[in-house]
Amino acid sequence: MKEDEMLKIVVPASTANLGPGFDSLGLAVSRYLVLEVRRAEQWVFTPCSPEVRTIPNGTDNLIFQVADRVAKTYGRTLPPCAVDVYSDIPFTRGLGSSAAAVVAGIELANELAGLSLTIEEKARLASCYEGHPDNVGASLYGGLVIGCHRQEETTIIHVPNIELDLVAVIPSYELETKKARGVLPDSFSREIAVEASAVSNVLVAALLTKNWRLAGKMMDGDVLHQPYRKSLIPELTNVQALAKEYGAFGVALSGAGPTVLCFAEQGKGEWLKEKLTPHFPHCAVECLAVEQSGSRVYKMALEA
Repeated sequence: MKEDEMLKIVVPASTANLGPGFDSLGLAVSRYLVLEVRRAEQWVFTPCSPEVRTIPNGTDNLIFQVADRVAKTYGRTLPPCAVDVYSDIPFTRGLGSSAAAVVAGIELANELAGLSLTIEEKARLASCYEGHPDNVGASLYGGLVIGCHRQEETTIIHVPNIELDLVAVIPSYELETKKARGVLPDSFSREIAVEASAVSNVLVAALLTKNWRLAGKMMDGDVLHQPYRKSLIPELTNVQALAKEYGAFGVALSGAGPTVLCFAEQGKGEWLKEKLTPHFPHCAVECLAVEQSGSRVYKMALEA
């Protein structure tokens, strides 16, 4: 980035798991983290929207930490910048706020250090940082991603043009991923593992063939995490019952929760939102769309 340029980095939010696709399925959604970056004498991050008002302002910011780590991986250093941060992705609600920050950090390092990373390289770096490819993959690629993260490699299949209406029921309380993972069993029997794998496989096939009824059935068939997290998220059971009554084909926790996401055929989202809203007065009930584009970077000339 030149002295007279500004970078604008846009990263979509994401939902993960979609029920049984634990740590492997992700879907980009229409909320965004936006950075406006200018050269400066020192690093400073300025929150410019309510969702990010509590972020660290200096080099303890997650975005900088990721960017610095990536740059050092390639033997580079980053020039200090002033970064204005905008976001409408709520923290610790299961919509990939930390994953969006990780992706933003990688994009920032790529631009400032001139790394020319491929999207596959970005996905590997992001998955190694997060430990799984679902949220970061969706934020990078957009649309639906099916990912596998292993010690030796990260593989992501990108499926664009997934056309769904989404309605999110977002509780007012936060739920840290660490706590949500803490209620899960340490191990599963072979019988349960086989069932979980089969249900997830069929979910992917149903999504790809647009067999929405079957996709919803497989979302309900998760045995890996949702049954154990219901005790932390009372809204899940209620939304599952009501959303189906009002026309949703599927309901799933968004990531680790507490957001509960309802999946409906195109054109049915607004109706579903209107019907659900009175039942959840202490939650935000909002329509979301599948974001088909992943993270993107714009270079702009600064005004004189």
